Amino acid sequence: MNPVALRSILFVPATRPERIAKALASAADAVIVDLEDAVAESDKASARDALDAFLAHNPQARIMVRVNAPGTYHYKPDLELCSRHATVTHLVIPKAESCQSLETAAICNKPLWPLIETARGLLALPTLVYVSGVERLSFGALDLSAELGLTPDTPGARQILDQARYQLLVYSRAAGLAPPIESPHPALEDTEAVAQAATRAREMGFAGMLCIHPRQLPPVNRAFSPSEAEVAWASKVVEGATRQEGAFSVEGQMVDAPVIARAQAILARYKAYES
Repeated sequence: MNPVALRSILFVPATRPERIAKALASAADAVIVDLEDAVAESDKASARDALDAFLAHNPQARIMVRVNAPGTYHYKPDLELCSRHATVTHLVIPKAESCQSLETAAICNKPLWPLIETARGLLALPTLVYVSGVERLSFGALDLSAELGLTPDTPGARQILDQARYQLLVYSRAAGLAPPIESPHPALEDTEAVAQAATRAREMGFAGMLCIHPRQLPPVNRAFSPSEAEVAWASKVVEGATRQEGAFSVEGQMVDAPVIARAQAILARYKAYES
């Protein structure tokens, strides 16, 4: 799984194993099988059994798994299940709030995606990002919004959540992690709202977005893919850099080292999505 080529990551409940294969065949760049929020407490054990059986019968599948939160009864059984299957490529750790809980998950020898969705998680970011095995952060805006008592879809709530996004982005960069992944958008039918949220997240430096329905995949993929104009501009910049030393201009704008780096990143993403 190429970490550069992860725009859309689709959740599927572990209680519906028949949907896992459909999700893997969809436009999603990756699939997260959910053992946490999408599974009722009474169904946790049977969800693990269903996922175990699916992986045993589908050795070609490559999935991520969101385990139950650290400190819950189900956390360790979930980790034990995932550690048995090499086809589980990543672990998504909800309510990530302590280095110890992530270190426990690290024994599975799989890249970790801490899900930052609580105040304690935000406060722990300066240390969480340096835990061995952490590959990138993901954001849970809906849970954080509820915990902080924010009024949904208001300017005030967006301002507070953007401050959280800022912290995810800066701490990720400081620790050398892959760029963070944006929170799911609750709209299932309003694809324009999903597209706007994804575009804004991309503008803020996020690399992709968690999705809760297949309808969200096309607008999310488009939003996080470089446009034809961006690719053309980046190609001109990189080509110019091979022929000239120092600063030069492309389309009337000065090009120096930071601009070249941005152009190279755009082309890297484009190539990753096209391959």
